[in-house]
Amino acid sequence: MKKINKNSLNGFINYGIVIAAFVILQAAIGMGRLSNSLQSLLVPACCYIVMAVSLNLTVGILGELSLGHAGFMSLGAFSGIVASILLQDLVPMAPLRLALSMVVGAAAGALGGVIVGVPVLRLQGDYLAIVTLAFGQIIKNIIMVLYVGVDENGFHMAASSDHFNLSADGTAIIKGPMGAVGVTKLASFTAGFILILITLVVVQNLVNSRSGRAIMALRDNRIAAESVGINVTKYKLMAFVTSAALAGAAGTLFGLNYSSTVASKFDFNTSILVLVFVVLGGLGSIRGSIIAAALLYVLPELLRSFDIAEYRMLIYAIVLILVMLATNNEQFTALMGRVGGWFKAAGKRIAGWLKSLGRTESKGKGGTTNG
Repeated sequence: MKKINKNSLNGFINYGIVIAAFVILQAAIGMGRLSNSLQSLLVPACCYIVMAVSLNLTVGILGELSLGHAGFMSLGAFSGIVASILLQDLVPMAPLRLALSMVVGAAAGALGGVIVGVPVLRLQGDYLAIVTLAFGQIIKNIIMVLYVGVDENGFHMAASSDHFNLSADGTAIIKGPMGAVGVTKLASFTAGFILILITLVVVQNLVNSRSGRAIMALRDNRIAAESVGINVTKYKLMAFVTSAALAGAAGTLFGLNYSSTVASKFDFNTSILVLVFVVLGGLGSIRGSIIAAALLYVLPELLRSFDIAEYRMLIYAIVLILVMLATNNEQFTALMGRVGGWFKAAGKRIAGWLKSLGRTESKGKGGTTNG
């Protein structure tokens, strides 16, 4: 019971952090205290938070290294963009069209997760990382030669411009290397906030469920988990597909935040960037992924505002190195443990003092009444 309560408390703290950040940022926007450049980073930051939390499900909770998470993001981005344009006449309400497009993006990401996961999750370690890396590159290269459009004759798709027979009145959605063009921007900070909450609900409920305990058992000791009857393929695929679906939804939100999106945006560097967020936030720590993704994504822009634009990436790299050294240092870990213990003891003392103060006041009131 104690463990369940602790898990629930951690979950509510994560929700509280996200809600508090949303309220503060909305208030800052309303008062004009947030610059336009920082406002433009809010939606992408939400997307990267979702990406970090979803990748943590694979890397931190399942214990498998994936280097192709940007591939699922690109699947969601381009399928969501196509869906949003096809639904323009059927669904005129922008928020509803965005929601439906994100569902389509999540489904595309989940389908990609199944296609990759079924044959690949039998591998382990470096082999799995190499195959997922190859998958991300394959998806990027396929989209770069893909032509998609719609006209009065229906939906058109081709692998080259020579075979792309679109009428003069038709709408080209994806133009090969040029990517998706002429996209109506539907994304908003509120939509990003809601997506983060949905991601937290899905991931935290999965982790704290019976299936989540089976997934963590596979991470800790696969042989022991198999010996007690845990289906390795089933639970690995469950975590992997859930992670891919959330990445697909984040990709849709990301793609619909810009008027044009190119496939090269979702390359190997994007997968590594998200992995950095996960590692720095702590493997298996949902809260750490949220904080690391938010701070590290916005940090280069914050450094730019201090007139040190030419040094901002150098400072960013130094911060990453320092954080890695600090988190892997036993003395630093022990110091943080002592600090945490001090805060816990202080909290207990304050709670005891408030309790005794309440008893004193109740006694005083009782004495006055008797008199």
